[in-house]
Amino acid sequence: MRKIAGLLTFNMCISLFAQTESDALFMAKRNLCGGFVYGNTSWNHYWEGTFYRDNANIGSFKSNAVMAMANYGIGNGLNIIASSAWIDNRVTAGTLIGQKGIQDLNLFLKKELWAKDIKGFNSSLVAVGGVSAPLTNYVADYLPISIGMRSKTVSMRLLGDVQKGHWYGTASAMYTRRNNVTIDRNAYYTTEMIYSNQVVMPDVFSYNIRLGWRDGADKYFELLADRMNTLGGFDMRKNDMPFLSNNMEAFRVGFNVKYPVPVLRGLSLMATGMQTLSGRNMGKATTLMAGVVYQADFTKGDKK
Repeated sequence: MRKIAGLLTFNMCISLFAQTESDALFMAKRNLCGGFVYGNTSWNHYWEGTFYRDNANIGSFKSNAVMAMANYGIGNGLNIIASSAWIDNRVTAGTLIGQKGIQDLNLFLKKELWAKDIKGFNSSLVAVGGVSAPLTNYVADYLPISIGMRSKTVSMRLLGDVQKGHWYGTASAMYTRRNNVTIDRNAYYTTEMIYSNQVVMPDVFSYNIRLGWRDGADKYFELLADRMNTLGGFDMRKNDMPFLSNNMEAFRVGFNVKYPVPVLRGLSLMATGMQTLSGRNMGKATTLMAGVVYQADFTKGDKK
C-alpha cells in the first residue's frame, strides 16, 4: 500500500514536467529546464491481494511531496534528467507514526533514436536509461508509512510518439530491475519463514499511453493511462501490514496540463490529476499536483 505513495506517486511527479523521461520532448542543446512541484496523494480503501477493503487502524493515508527536477540538453536529441523528492506520509487513525524525509536520487539519459515525417505524421522513437538510489537512510520496512523502498534500480524505457498538426499520441514501456533491500531484522515471513535481513525485490514492468494536444513543449493538454505490475511477489495476508516484496499492481488514468506564463518568458505552470482504478496490494489513490518550471537558454551569448 505504501507503494502507491512511493513508486507511483514519485513517477507521477516526474511525468508532470515537460521534457521528461516519459515523453518524446527534448531540451535543445545547452538549454536547462528546472522546477518544483507539490503533490498530494490520499486513499482510505485498498486492495488486500484482490480484496477491496478499508481499515479502521489506518483510517486515511495521506502523502505530501515536494520534488525538484532539472533537465539539461547535452546535445540536440540527447538530454540528462535528474530529480529527487521530499515526502511526508501519515495516517489519520491507529498508532502508526508518520515518516518524512528525502527519498531517492533519479538520473535518466534520454536519446532520440529515430525521427521522420511520414505523410504529415511527425514520428519518433526514443530510448531512456535510468538509475536510482536512496539519498538518506530512511526506514523501508515500515509500510505503508515508509517514504520509499530503498532499492537501487536500473531501468530502460522505449517510447514511440506520433504527431499530426497539434494532436499527438505517445506510448511507452519500461522495465525496472531492483536490487535487494537490507532491513533491520534477521527474519521475516512471506509465504514461508526466511532467516535473512535481505529482501529479494521483484522487478517492475510498466507501460504508459498519452493522447493530447500540444503547441511546442510549453503548452499542452493530455489524457493518460498507465499500468504497472511487479514481476513476482506475494499477496498481503488478511489484516497484515504490506511488505516490500508484495505483488503490486495498479492501473491509473488522469491528465496533465502545462501553460506558459505570458508576461514571464521561460516560466510555465503545470497541473495534473490521477486516479487509481484497480490494483493489487495497493491503495486506491487520488493524486493532485501543481508545479512551476523555468527554462534557460545558455546559447544566447555564443558567437554566430
